[in-house]
Amino acid sequence: MENTKNTRRLLIAAGGGGDAITAAMVHAALYGADTPALVLTYAWERLVVDPVPGPRRATDFHGTEPAAPDLALVTPATRPVAPAGSLLPRLSGELRPRLGLLDPYGGTLGLARQIAAAARWCRADRIDLVDVGGDIVARGDEPTLRSPLGDALAVAAVAATGLPATVYVAGPGLDNEVPLTALLPRLGDPLFTLDAAHTGVVSGVFGWHPSEAGALLVAAARGVRGVCGTRDAPQPVHLDAPAAGLHRLTLDRVLALSPLARALAGTTGLEEAEEASRAVCGFSEIERERHRAAALPAAPTAPRPDRRPEEVRAGFAAWERAARAEGLAYVTTRRIVEELALSAGEARALFAALGDRAAAPLWRLGPAAG
Repeated sequence: MENTKNTRRLLIAAGGGGDAITAAMVHAALYGADTPALVLTYAWERLVVDPVPGPRRATDFHGTEPAAPDLALVTPATRPVAPAGSLLPRLSGELRPRLGLLDPYGGTLGLARQIAAAARWCRADRIDLVDVGGDIVARGDEPTLRSPLGDALAVAAVAATGLPATVYVAGPGLDNEVPLTALLPRLGDPLFTLDAAHTGVVSGVFGWHPSEAGALLVAAARGVRGVCGTRDAPQPVHLDAPAAGLHRLTLDRVLALSPLARALAGTTGLEEAEEASRAVCGFSEIERERHRAAALPAAPTAPRPDRRPEEVRAGFAAWERAARAEGLAYVTTRRIVEELALSAGEARALFAALGDRAAAPLWRLGPAAG
């Protein structure tokens, strides 16, 4: 099927689902929400969504749309093949740009073929590569670095296409992977600061999508200011005006900053890419996912009955006091749900009761006890 009607902007979401959300917001900010666009993204959604370690490929889905050779589009009718899970089909129904699948199992060169095919389908003469947080410019030795491989593969693959490209980093530090003191000098001055008007295109997503970095970016753009706690992170995030910044870098600059992206040049398989990550960063995030997945229960336990609403609220109140004692003013939905082990029904009831605490898409904590 050829695209004979419209040209489209081509954007690459450097990481997983959170970067696809950010790419849609950046696209709207740069070009206008109604400008046709395609966002290429990994189906790499971590164990909270997908119990199978590592990224998914096109054969892990039913019902992708074969737009062109080497280009599979995700639609609301697409479904992951069990036991895999994915939120991309639902996301494709809520974001303005079309979503296309990045399959990294052919390494950098395989990704480059997919990106070149997408550029032909879009009739795009350049690529915008989008990252939320800034780990795309990681040096590899940062002790807080957790997930550099997808970003670095995208950088190396875009370079391999030979197409002109620009890299955009939104929300520096919001992924809690590269310390701001190291990150900001690499990024330089922001192109501009995202504001509330730029967030409308993703406003309906965070009621169900667990991306914390994306939620933090939207909150910062909407003017939320203060210290926010996320799940499983060494430090809280400080929401301030720079946290809503959008930074523009050349692809050559990002390649110069990223030893891992340079090491991935010419790779033809994901295992080879993992070896490059071990050599540069000392770890493979896919291997870490394998270890975590192996530690999960072999079979799901029977669901427990929902707790009474007053019991859940009492548990939240005690948890909130401890969070405030840490100096937190805001928390993500995901942190509340995971740390209080809430069922879907319990979460709905609690958040309905906390309606006046909403700092969408975050939650404001009450005053500390005197």
